[in-house]
Amino acid sequence: MSDTMVTTYSMWNQFRNCRKAAELRYLQQLIPIERDRNLHFGSLIHECLEIWHRERDLSSVLDLIDRRCAARAQDEDQKRDWHLATAMMRAYADRYAEEEFEVVALEHVFEGPIVNPATGASSRSFRLAGKVDGIVRIDGEYFILEHKTASQIDSDYLERLWTDFQITLYAHYVEQTRGIPITGILYNVLVKARLQQSKGETEEEFGARRADLLAKSKTGRTTARRREPESDEDFQRRLAEKYADPAMFHRERLYLSRDRFDVLRSELWELTQAFLDARRRGVFYQNTSFCFNYQRPCPYFALCRSNGNPNVIENFYQRVEPNEELRVLAAGAPEPAF
Repeated sequence: MSDTMVTTYSMWNQFRNCRKAAELRYLQQLIPIERDRNLHFGSLIHECLEIWHRERDLSSVLDLIDRRCAARAQDEDQKRDWHLATAMMRAYADRYAEEEFEVVALEHVFEGPIVNPATGASSRSFRLAGKVDGIVRIDGEYFILEHKTASQIDSDYLERLWTDFQITLYAHYVEQTRGIPITGILYNVLVKARLQQSKGETEEEFGARRADLLAKSKTGRTTARRREPESDEDFQRRLAEKYADPAMFHRERLYLSRDRFDVLRSELWELTQAFLDARRRGVFYQNTSFCFNYQRPCPYFALCRSNGNPNVIENFYQRVEPNEELRVLAAGAPEPAF
């Protein structure tokens, strides 16, 4: 690997958490064939928000959702995503019909050197690249726009935003590469409603419920009828009522500290040196404490458990070049000038 390697914070964060997982993804370029459906929904909403903030055209957003969930009649996961994304974006467009900010750039990709903080010299092995959801201007000050989807918003969730090292470091790089002072981060949080579309009752379920009601009836009769599946229209109405609650959306400003920039740059440099050492020795240690982080197995758990069995790789993994997040969703669309 004589050429400079383009890296992202995602790579360095994974290396910090588990060196073996970083090797499998970024050197062997392996990813599971089956992708996490939560990631699919998050990507869909990011695409919707990019289109909305660029065009302010709800019909274009809804058309994108229809196309991304084209198999929803046969695929239950796609159907759930379609319902939730449709209701969420309809309500978002209504809530933010007028914006507090001016869009400077959307889906902005940057790339810059990783610098040794002690000497000021740039790494000859690595560069850092990334993509931010947007850059916006509020009252003459520049903020990074960061979209988030969350199951709920409470004080603990908002406190954790301070630990979002990735967007803080990216703000520093945007400031350096774009030449504009970044005041802070504007977090744009959308809550995922937990409502589920009712499937109704099967004949067997209705029969069991009816028998139970008859057993409790003093007259030996019941007017119970079989519960029918909830229609798409009725479920959308129920979701719309949920998203009428102002608590389903939240904007939070986080102001940046220059000292924070220095800490993160130092940490990043130390990670590059540790990566070079691991690659030189050919030793990437597993961190078993992260095998079940977030209450689910790591994407590489099956591979590590099999000690790298080629049959596991062939049947459950595929090779994909890293840094997928750097792709611009709306290719060819110009960024607004500032």
